[in-house]
Amino acid sequence: MSERIVGYQRWSNLAFFHWRVEIAEIQALLPPGLTVDAFDGSAWIALVPFQMEGIRPWWAVPVPGISWFLETNVRTYVRHENGQTGVWFFSLDADQRLAVWIAQKFWHLNYVNARLQFQRSGDKLVGAGQRSGADVRRGDYQFAATITDQPPRTADPDSLEHFLLERYHLFARRPDGRYLCGQVHHPPYTYQPLQDISLTQSLTNAAGCAVDGAPDHAAFSPGVNVSVSPLVRI
Repeated sequence: MSERIVGYQRWSNLAFFHWRVEIAEIQALLPPGLTVDAFDGSAWIALVPFQMEGIRPWWAVPVPGISWFLETNVRTYVRHENGQTGVWFFSLDADQRLAVWIAQKFWHLNYVNARLQFQRSGDKLVGAGQRSGADVRRGDYQFAATITDQPPRTADPDSLEHFLLERYHLFARRPDGRYLCGQVHHPPYTYQPLQDISLTQSLTNAAGCAVDGAPDHAAFSPGVNVSVSPLVRI
């Protein structure tokens, strides 16, 4: 993969909500050439709301009104037929229309326009989102959660947390069916479990995966500074 850096950004106040799903259920939703990357005999699907900050290409400074926005992605973990593992995004909701257009056109990612809210006050998190415009992939969510008082830590290498959080590659698929792979570079996440979770959502349903009940795993990270390498064809 390329080590060349084309941009910088920060991901802040990430809430990771994960559900355990049958492998066959997720596999049926994946495009040809990708297979489920499983942990403990299960596939996993995630809803991840967070704040995007200071986004810029390597040659420019961040632009007020454009370089800061909210995002919520629905993702799972896959393996390309060449053996590379990474993230497959079913959708990425954002409340910045220019960012959505750029990501759709140049990064071939499944971005969707949405109205999003996110707030952290001490150990309390609240957020909500609703897709907007003419997009047919309707969906919404709202949540509240409390960050536990456990000390922040990094994930042990063979742990579920490492499998779910420490992901440095993503896949995109061009209209002609060819895959692109992108790489991000950042320090390991520090995380704390989330508790007292109230969450309703239909974004996974819009992706074709109807999960029931509370998440099987929920964690919070204050965030990381990120360097981005270009997409490369695989």
